[in-house]
Parts: sequence; C-alpha cells; structure tokens
Amino acid sequence: MSLSPNGYCMVLTTAQGECTQRIIEAVLSRELAACVQVMPIRSHYVWQGVLRDEAEELLFIKAKVDDWEDLKAAIVKAHTYDIPEVLRFDVEAGGQAYLEWITAVTRKG
Repeated sequence: MSLSPNGYCMVLTTAQGECTQRIIEAVLSRELAACVQVMPIRSHYVWQGVLRDEAEELLFIKAKVDDWEDLKAAIVKAHTYDIPEVLRFDVEAGGQAYLEWITAVTRKG
C-alpha cells in the first residue's frame, strides 16, 4: 500500500566511482526511474568499529512508488557496498507537469 498521496517518491543512495554509473544505468535502462541526480558529498560514519571519512556521490532518484521494490532490488544488485543505503521518501506534492513526466518515462503499470 502506497503512503504517497500521489504515488511518487525520491530514493536516495550513496556510491563511489563506477558503482554510481552502474546504478544509474540499471535503474534508467529498466525504466524504474525518470531521473537520477548525482551530487559529490563527504560521508563520515563508523564501519566495523572504525571512524570513516569518505568521498562519495549522493544519488537522488525520482520514481514511482509502484516501482519501489524493483528499484530497490536493482540498486542493491548493482551496488558494491556490503550494506548499501537505500532510502525512500514519498513525495507529498509536486508540480503536476513534472509528475506526469515521471509517469511518461517510467515503465507502465
């Protein structure tokens, strides 16, 4: 059951290097997303008891809630991290023309 009132979401993940491109190709080629924006970031976190400081890319993926499970699976499959970040944020509102574009360029039903 969708929690998004209009059926759209933004999915966030982080990656590095070639992994970023693999994720982009995986989700766009299967029409699981309409757009992927990439922003360079610096992540600070603890992994296996060690404080880390890494250059990464943050991917903003625009999609439909109906494609969430397949989108998440495609990201995880393309990812090189042991535990990839894959977070879904449901869109409460948006420009109607933009939302219609997402529908037009992603897989149907």
